[in-house]
Amino acid sequence: MGLDDKIKHQGEELAGKAKEGLGKATGDEDTEREGRAEQAEAGVKQAGDHLKDAAKDVKDAF
Repeated sequence: MGLDDKIKHQGEELAGKAKEGLGKATGDEDTEREGRAEQAEAGVKQAGDHLKDAAKDVKDAF
């Protein structure tokens, strides 16, 4: 997994947190919900990053 993808996925999570915070601050439940969804999506991508890294480590061990 490339470093660029990892940085991108972390940025997506931060953007989701910001959107959620904006939704909370303005009372906009839709924006808040979208922010939480973006965070969840970024979390799934980050989990995939970790799995790919672990698989590479196992492969490199042999």
